Amino acid sequence: MPVSLKDLEADLNKLLQPQQFKDYCPNGLQVEGKSSINKIVSGVTASQALVDAAIAADADAILVHHGYFWRGEDATITGMKKRRLEALLANELSLLAYHLPLDAHAEFGNNAQLGKLLDLQITGTASQSGDASLVMIGEPGNALSADELEEIIRAKLQRAPLVVTAGDRPIKTIAWCTGGAQGFIDSAIDAGVDAYITGEASEQTTHIARERGVHFFAAGHHATERYGVQAVGEYLAGKFAIEHQFIDIDNPV
Repeated sequence: MPVSLKDLEADLNKLLQPQQFKDYCPNGLQVEGKSSINKIVSGVTASQALVDAAIAADADAILVHHGYFWRGEDATITGMKKRRLEALLANELSLLAYHLPLDAHAEFGNNAQLGKLLDLQITGTASQSGDASLVMIGEPGNALSADELEEIIRAKLQRAPLVVTAGDRPIKTIAWCTGGAQGFIDSAIDAGVDAYITGEASEQTTHIARERGVHFFAAGHHATERYGVQAVGEYLAGKFAIEHQFIDIDNPV
């Protein structure tokens, strides 16, 4: 049986609590399509390739982490933005997007799902200013070397991370935050961890890691954020008895 778009969005908003976040984009329904949903496609970013793939898969809605209408971007509907929106509207394909709320959710979020993938036991969060804490802290089953953690990341995410090592310091505690969270490295280090994992690195990240003596792993923005949206898609499929398909549009960043 199909679920109404209204009920689907209401359930997502109840689950992910977007009102708790000061985000860089609107969370929730960004583009309205069909009123009834039989199939939902999930993906990391609402690129043209994902929109086209969802249309080809005969989906009624797309659920993503990175949607549209970001703070500070050109507000005109031209060029690339026009083509994306035109495809969604012409096919009555709804777009639902959740950014920080999808990172932070304690069970289905990107951070929780990455911790699960890497077999880390979550023990807490690292404090930081702004929204609810996005940085998770946990422990591997046994102390690891930097080489061992690098190999685990490589095997689980199917890509080689950028690594800055802190010598032979054993890794007993790890902090992580998916995506472009290299700016949280100081908060992670202040929490007393041995290693920090995120998606991206900036020029200064290397120096901070070296000078403060912590192992740092940049495992890819896209690669670290493939899992939350899949978990939420599967949750929706189970609750509403609709079809869900995750479509991974490869991105090396």
